[in-house]
Amino acid sequence: MKGLKEFFSRHRPEIVIFAGKGGLGKTTCSAALAYHMATQEGKRTLCFSTDPQASLSDIFERNIYGQGVIELLPNLNVVEIDADRRVSDYQQSIKRKILDMYGLDELPAEIEEYIDSTSAEPAMYESATYDAMAELVAAKEYDLYIFDMPPFGHGVRMVAMAEILGKWVEKITEARTQVQEYEAVAATLKGEKATEDLVMKELVDIRNKIKTFTDLLTDSKRTAFFMVIIPEQMAILDTERALGMFDALGMRMSGLILNQVYPKELLEKPNLSEFLKNRIEMQQHYLGIIREKFGDLVVAALPMYTREPKGLQMLAQVAEDLMYPKLAL
Repeated sequence: MKGLKEFFSRHRPEIVIFAGKGGLGKTTCSAALAYHMATQEGKRTLCFSTDPQASLSDIFERNIYGQGVIELLPNLNVVEIDADRRVSDYQQSIKRKILDMYGLDELPAEIEEYIDSTSAEPAMYESATYDAMAELVAAKEYDLYIFDMPPFGHGVRMVAMAEILGKWVEKITEARTQVQEYEAVAATLKGEKATEDLVMKELVDIRNKIKTFTDLLTDSKRTAFFMVIIPEQMAILDTERALGMFDALGMRMSGLILNQVYPKELLEKPNLSEFLKNRIEMQQHYLGIIREKFGDLVVAALPMYTREPKGLQMLAQVAEDLMYPKLAL
């Protein structure tokens, strides 16, 4: 394992994404890398999370959930969006646009009920997350964006969803273009000036933003995807599935981060408990499988720390282990 220092000596991504199932250490890795890049590399860094459990708040030991972008240290900026509030704000913006477009004083009850009901759709949270990410990157205010992905579909589903959404918007845009042409002809025949199609403009803007961001996410030179894994069977199977999803989308995984590894040397201690001995031997078995299946994809391994990896002092230690791993696989 060469560590992330070696990776970043060869690559200059604009975005780093930590993906994988929940509870494996994505947020810890995101926060630690952000801390290192801001404090040691001098990069203006933004660390982004959508975890409803406010994991970044916990790790940085400061309430940042739903507070917008917060500068914790020089160059270190963090944001933890409130997806519920963002969905609500989005619904309100749709209502306002409908009122403005059609000159209404109030929405028909059935339309308002339909818009409100969309908050129950799981895809709305993913869309809110995607929109927030695209908005932050489009502003181009930071050198590096580090995204702690929510645990849906390894973070890969977001890219697939973006492509589907982009195609859907493109089809709708084509239809609106045809309608606009007919309206223009009708207006000319009547001697009236055709009004600007606000719906059309909105769709074009959405399509352009989706395409720009999706192109960035799928560009391996500009975006690095790391998956966090622990030495257990389900995590190994899950990683295999994730790699298959990446291949299907024509994407490449930048590397795997092993987490929660017990040092093998502990087995040499004479008074080691039976429980810990069994855990280490189990991990050694699965580490062998990981070596066989994933080989050079593993770029760093983090040990099982003696205390929770939160607070700046512990994040500095995690960052050191990410950049210059000491554990042998």
